[in-house]
Amino acid sequence: MKKLLIMLMVIVQLPMIGQNLERHTKVIKLMGSRFEITAIHENPQVAWNAINAGIAEISRIERLISSWDSNSQTSEVISQAGIQPVRVDKELFDLISRALQVSKITDGAFDISYASMDKIWKFDVRMTEMPSEEVVAQAASKIDYHNVIMNASDQTVFLKQKGMKIGFGAIGKGYAAQKAKEVMSGMGIKNGVVNASGDLVAWGKNEKGDPFQVGIADPQNNEQVLSWLNVENTSVVTSGDYERFVMFDNVRYAHIIDPRTGYPTTGIKSVTIITANPELADALSTSVFVLGVEKGIALINQLPGVECLIITDQDQIKTSENLSLNDKS
Repeated sequence: MKKLLIMLMVIVQLPMIGQNLERHTKVIKLMGSRFEITAIHENPQVAWNAINAGIAEISRIERLISSWDSNSQTSEVISQAGIQPVRVDKELFDLISRALQVSKITDGAFDISYASMDKIWKFDVRMTEMPSEEVVAQAASKIDYHNVIMNASDQTVFLKQKGMKIGFGAIGKGYAAQKAKEVMSGMGIKNGVVNASGDLVAWGKNEKGDPFQVGIADPQNNEQVLSWLNVENTSVVTSGDYERFVMFDNVRYAHIIDPRTGYPTTGIKSVTIITANPELADALSTSVFVLGVEKGIALINQLPGVECLIITDQDQIKTSENLSLNDKS
């Protein structure tokens, strides 16, 4: 399940008579993805201290939720699947609990236990044929968020079935972006952006005093902007298959897996979610991808303060009820 290319979302600014604010930006690879962290402040030292603190916070979260680090709490939970519960830090316990809540409201379209599929599908040149039904079914049998057992009094997590895995690929970068924002805001940055390869949170305004804008790429030409979204104290997260997909029998399979079936999703090129919290937006972008256009929009229309934009594999644009777009002109 995962995520977007930085080229799909670009931050721009409108020219306007400005204040004595300056933009300071660092691009760095974290959590296996391109992060672009921006602080706007009149004092460069304050800005860079905050940016570096944001980077440190993202790195800390990566160590907490990584399944590649054998010493992480997440890896310990996985290694004890079907054996015994594992006590974890409150932060990880709460993150998993929130993920399970999203699973409930999406009827399993979002499921952190999808990670058992991670070796089955290879969305690159190595994938020359579909995996067998038996292989998919075996891996999918280990996916079920109901089997992630949380014990609040002991603060433990237990994966009931041996071979189960959890992964945070569809929620982790959104959470990290939010935490970095909180750290930077606490250090005096009133205006900034954290863009985690398409999981973007912006607060305040740009150095000219205008709202940040996010450009939604034209599905027929990724280098052209289709429309603009004004972004101020909110998050914009996009899941897309612009590069990671495969074609079999003229059917386009996105790299986002439907955890209910074990098979890739079809019918959608990208989903953009706009809401206050990037963690929630991250999870919902994947959820809508899995649910499909009609059910996905129906879900979003029921959630207060959440909007979405969908581009189908036929390059049609579908939006939730209250989403307002600006023309690219």
